[in-house]
Amino acid sequence: MAQFKRGNLTQELLECIWTTPVIDHHAHNILLESHQESHPILSMTTEATGKALQQTPSTLAHMRAVRQLANILNCEPEWETVLGHLQRKRKEDLVSWGMFCFHGIEAVLIDDGLDTNTVYPYHWHSRLTPSPCKRIVRIEKTAEMLLTRSVKQSQARGEHRIPNDRVRAILVQDFPAHIEEAILDPEVVGFKSVICYRTGLALPPIDQAAIEAGIQAFVERPDAPRQADRLQDDVLSPAFVHITAQLLTKHSSTKPFQFHTGLGDNDIRLRFSSPSHLQPFMEQYPSVPIVLLHASYPYTKEAGYLAAVYPNVYLDIGEVFPMVSKEGQENVVREALELCPSEKLTWSTDGHWFPETYLLAVLQIREALEKVLQQYVVSQTLTVSQAITVVQDLLFNTSNRLYDLNLDLRPVRPIAAVDKMLASRQQSTRIENMEILDELLNRKPTVKYLRLQWVDYTATVRARILPVKNALELFRQGKGVSVTKAVLGLLQDDAMAAGVRSVGQYQLYPAFSSLCLGRPGHAMIQCEFRDDDGEPVPTCPRTLLRTTVERAQAEGIDFLIGFEVEVVFLYSGREGTELEQGAPRILSGQAWSVARALHDDKMMDLLEAIMTHLERSQIGIQQFHAESAPGQYEFVMDPMAPLAAVDSFICAKDIIMSTASKFGMRATLVPKSSPKAAGTGLHVHVSMTPPEKHKHFLAGLLKCLEGILAITYPSPASYERVGDSTWSGGTWLAWGTQNRETPIRYISDSRYEIKCMDGLTNPYLALSAILGAGLRGMLDEEPLHHQDCQNDPALMTEEERKGLGITRQIPRSFEKALDGLKKSRVLKTVLGDAVFENYLAVKEAENEMLQGMEVEERRRWLIERY
Repeated sequence: MAQFKRGNLTQELLECIWTTPVIDHHAHNILLESHQESHPILSMTTEATGKALQQTPSTLAHMRAVRQLANILNCEPEWETVLGHLQRKRKEDLVSWGMFCFHGIEAVLIDDGLDTNTVYPYHWHSRLTPSPCKRIVRIEKTAEMLLTRSVKQSQARGEHRIPNDRVRAILVQDFPAHIEEAILDPEVVGFKSVICYRTGLALPPIDQAAIEAGIQAFVERPDAPRQADRLQDDVLSPAFVHITAQLLTKHSSTKPFQFHTGLGDNDIRLRFSSPSHLQPFMEQYPSVPIVLLHASYPYTKEAGYLAAVYPNVYLDIGEVFPMVSKEGQENVVREALELCPSEKLTWSTDGHWFPETYLLAVLQIREALEKVLQQYVVSQTLTVSQAITVVQDLLFNTSNRLYDLNLDLRPVRPIAAVDKMLASRQQSTRIENMEILDELLNRKPTVKYLRLQWVDYTATVRARILPVKNALELFRQGKGVSVTKAVLGLLQDDAMAAGVRSVGQYQLYPAFSSLCLGRPGHAMIQCEFRDDDGEPVPTCPRTLLRTTVERAQAEGIDFLIGFEVEVVFLYSGREGTELEQGAPRILSGQAWSVARALHDDKMMDLLEAIMTHLERSQIGIQQFHAESAPGQYEFVMDPMAPLAAVDSFICAKDIIMSTASKFGMRATLVPKSSPKAAGTGLHVHVSMTPPEKHKHFLAGLLKCLEGILAITYPSPASYERVGDSTWSGGTWLAWGTQNRETPIRYISDSRYEIKCMDGLTNPYLALSAILGAGLRGMLDEEPLHHQDCQNDPALMTEEERKGLGITRQIPRSFEKALDGLKKSRVLKTVLGDAVFENYLAVKEAENEMLQGMEVEERRRWLIERY
């Protein structure tokens, strides 16, 4: 079986889609072996008949079915070839072929009123499914059987017409007796009406006088014998529907009443097949569960609305599989989900006559769910767990509950042909959500280059640039870009850390959810690394954050992240050889949020250009303002899901720096770009849902904070900024409500600001550590020993601090922070052994290199790179 990789939760969704068993709550009987040629096999993908049927081969639905069947049968995708293989399969062993085609279906609820003498009885189909099949009683078939029998009895007696009393007795006695018998029969799990085919869904209310007149009119019709065989009477047909609903109500039966709606052959008058005509009926019988079959296509939106607002109404989205094109099916799923709760959604094959109709329907609904739900997960419309619930409700849970089947949901193994397809798709799904790229290129055809980016352990952003044409060709083959395995062990000067080897390669795969416009003609995409066999690389920083977030989501916890990006803009000196801080005319005038910092035209032109570019790249900025150092400004980014927040920050930083370069300036996030000016931080806001355990999150974070600082303050230069009473978070391990002199500021609800972080950090690793430690605290219900600090800890006495649980200071050097990380078993577990060991190796090598520089030399060296 194809292995679904749980390193990516969309793969967990993929597994659910392809292994959840189906309760097929509406289908029809398979033709007897002796009658396999009695119906045209072209009807598998169409409701057309006669001459219209012969035009079916040019439909998208038919052509897709031919390709899929050819893949399963391992033959050429030509209709005649496929047809020959199907006929041989049925003749060789219909039961074995039927079991193959029914694979993945737990049980079938069969409306056996479509055919009688040419098909197998409903219970025969139980040999094809793990659980017994049940009956759906088609009420028109029951009424027609009674009427036809009476007509024949009258004819045998030489009567020219059926007596009025006999028709009345059918309505009042015989038909109700059959329905009541079915209500009590455990083999019958529901009822169905095809009134849509007969007189339409606008059902008039029962009126006794109208019924008497209707009986008289019916017996006087010259075509009464034919009508008895296919009842299509404006009075009697609706009467049988009402009688059924009345009996269900009388017996307090919860057996559902199915209605054919929408999609059908040309016997239907399309405008009368809209389920909206059933509204008065739904209201008249509020205790009767009503199921709208066949997605009510093309009235799916109307059906979804009705299922959403009437508690007794359910929507089935079957038959469109395989009768409608792939895109049409996906739209049906989307339209159904627009309003309808997933617990009101059901699915059926509407399989009939041929086993392949079941096979195609099951295959195509899974493909549609894969496409639509993965898009919803990527767009954050649904979480993975919510998408899984949709799948299980639609395919199994709703029908299991609605028809009172009491079956267990046991995952199934895909059939070999599907297994092969999934194995192939496993390769291609390393390139996920490529439609995001297609949409951007359609909207922005001027994009000619794609920058595939990653952030290494020194927080250096590296990239490969691909022309769009080459990139598309590569991605559509499911391929990534080969990069040396040394890539995550390099220092800024490309020297390798201890233990890093240049042998072997990783594959770099784009995460299209991160797609962002860069300089004109360029788009940036953040990437993840995989081995050649497709397995995620355990040291990949983005992969680590993704899996951290997925672990939280699996526990029902979601995070929001917002960055406050502080930047210093440096001008070239008069000789062009040095950099000086701030615009020359405002060197001594800048302070926090002062309007004076907005008076320099060149600086304002730069800031406005940055904001314009960020907006064009769809990176949300809530506000920006001057900070305390000359030429220093802060950009407050929109809160987003963790991965999206970091992806956007990487792009925003690139946009800020490249725009500054165009203006002859350099933008830097170095913590102390001038020894005399205020420092530069990268503060991050974190909030969580549900909020109830946020204090445990805080406790988990404080417990590990000394080790986390080796990642959030990742350089000797970081500790030049650390100090008390400077609004930078101070030096004491503490938290406080709206306290800017503690490393963690509590804001409100479940929202915190982490102040002990700067722009030299790899934000994927930093957030992995922060969220991972906090999540561990939430899951362990870690007690919070620190009290709310409402003063600057540096100005408090030791006794006052101790009373609040404040007993430790943060490390005052990178070496001490690194020691704290080495000692943290929790962080080693949170980060994983591979990341933990690789980070220590890279950072020890980097620290040795940086410590060999003079302070000013190191400052200039870092400014050139960060």
